[in-house]
Amino acid sequence: MLDYNYIKALHIIFVVNWFAGLFYMPRLFIYTAEANDKMEPEKSILIAQFKIMQRKLWYIITWPAAIITLIFGVLLLLQSGFLSQTWMHIKLAFVLGLYVYHFSLHRIFSQQQNNIFKYTSTQLRIWNEVATIFLFAIVFLVVVKTNLSFLTGLIGLFILVILLMLGIKLYKLLRKE
Repeated sequence: MLDYNYIKALHIIFVVNWFAGLFYMPRLFIYTAEANDKMEPEKSILIAQFKIMQRKLWYIITWPAAIITLIFGVLLLLQSGFLSQTWMHIKLAFVLGLYVYHFSLHRIFSQQQNNIFKYTSTQLRIWNEVATIFLFAIVFLVVVKTNLSFLTGLIGLFILVILLMLGIKLYKLLRKE
């Protein structure tokens, strides 16, 4: 079996790749939704290009990275003994939420690939920030472990969410000007 540190390094590498996809995919959704509001022929040209970019990102980078992240994560759990610690249970709950988020992106991906645009660019901008919240929560839990009180962590996440929403609101106001 691979050495623990090699497994950890590979896990981190694929987590980074997975998050790259999770961060960029909603941006492509936003661009595609905004292209849908354009006039022809610009609309068709842009949507066709964004769909190609979505498919390549989703199937060549994001999905493989999500699967390989899971495989190396399970291998780490089997070797580490962390599964008995409370912080790991909380982290795994966030990881489960991250996979639910991943599947929600897949649903939006499928809709847009079929020219179904259910969400505005503003709604997609908000949804884009969900991965950031998961990233903060998971990284802090892994790095700080038991030194992080659950209440302090929740307060920090709540503040992060408020700051992200204010940033989106400010961006929307600046865009209108």
